[in-house]
Amino acid sequence: MKAHYILFAASALGLAGCSANTGMNTAATTSAVPTLELAATGETVPVGTVARDAADDPAIWRNPDDPAKSLVIGTDKRAGLYVFGMDGSKKSFLPEGELNNVDLREVMIDGRKTVLVGASIRNDLNNAHIGLYRLDADSAELNLLGKFPAGAGEAYGFCFGQDSGDEVFAYMITKAGNVRELKLSFAMGVPNATIMREHKLTTQPEGCVVDDRTGRLYVGEENAAIWMYDLNADAFVPQRFANVNSVELVADVEGLALAPTGANGGYLVASSQGDNAYVLYDLVTGAYVNRFRLIDGLVDGTSETDGIEVMLGDFGPQYPDGLMVVQDGDNGDQTQNFKYVSWRKVLEALEGSE
Repeated sequence: MKAHYILFAASALGLAGCSANTGMNTAATTSAVPTLELAATGETVPVGTVARDAADDPAIWRNPDDPAKSLVIGTDKRAGLYVFGMDGSKKSFLPEGELNNVDLREVMIDGRKTVLVGASIRNDLNNAHIGLYRLDADSAELNLLGKFPAGAGEAYGFCFGQDSGDEVFAYMITKAGNVRELKLSFAMGVPNATIMREHKLTTQPEGCVVDDRTGRLYVGEENAAIWMYDLNADAFVPQRFANVNSVELVADVEGLALAPTGANGGYLVASSQGDNAYVLYDLVTGAYVNRFRLIDGLVDGTSETDGIEVMLGDFGPQYPDGLMVVQDGDNGDQTQNFKYVSWRKVLEALEGSE
C-alpha cells in the first residue's frame, strides 16, 4: 500500500529517471560558484557531549498563538534529545543514548492534537529503531510514546511524511543505504509502526525530508546525489534531483529542508558540508537557485553542518518570515551547537544577488 498524497502537476521538473543508482563519489572541494554571505541571528547553548562530534539534527515547532514560545528540538547523537527555546536556552533534555536525526508533525492521537516527535535510534547498530515522543508545548518536555523496530541495519537518517488524509509515515534511512517507509497508526492511542516498502541506494545516505503537499520524499546520498521519490507511484524508486558535483553542491550532502510556497513551489535547501555552505533548489523545476554561507556576526559562523531545518511563518521580531536552524560542527572553543537564522535575511540576500 502506497501513501496517498495530493500530487500536483510538475511536468517542468526535468528530473532524469534513474533507478540504477550510480554514485559519483566526488571528492570534497571548495565550490567555485559565487556564494552569498550572511550571519546567524542567534544560537543555542552547546550540547552536553564534549570533545566529540555530537550535535546533529534539528526540528522546529512553531507556536501559532505565541511565536516567542516556539521550540527547537536538537539531537546530541551521543546522548539524547534537547528542547531549546527561541532564545537558545535549554528547556529540557531527554537521555536516549545513541540517536541521529529528528523530525516532527502535529497529529491527532486518541482525539487529542499532539506534537509528535520522531528520531532514529542507534543504540542497536544491527537493527534500526524509531523513537516516538510527545512534545508538551507548555513544559517544553518530551515524553516517550514508544520505540519501534525499523528493519535491519544501523539507523541514520529520519523524517516524517503526512498525506492528505492525515495518515502519518516515517522514513528510516540506514547507514548501509536502505530507504524504508513505515506507516504509523495510533489505534486506541497506542502507536505502532509497520514497514511498507523499501529501496536500496548504492552508497551512504542520511538527510531526508518529505513535501507533504506533493507527496515527494527527498534523500541525500552523501557523495552522489539528492534523490526524489514520488510517494504516489506504485514503484518506490528515485529520480535524480541534483548532483553532488563539487560545483553547486560539495560532498557530503547532509541535512535537507523545505521552504515551501503555494501549492508546490518554494525551495529545497541542502547542507553542502564539504565547503560549509547551504544550497537552494527550485522545487518545481529542480533548478539550482543560489547558495550561501554563515559568517561571523552577532554569533560565530558555521562549518561542517550536518542537519538543518527551515520553517516559514512568524517566529517573533527577530524571525518575522521564518526560522532556519543549522547544526554547527565547529563551535570554536565550545561544544557543538545549533545556529538560528532569520529566513527574511536569506530572502533579502537572494533578492540582492539578482
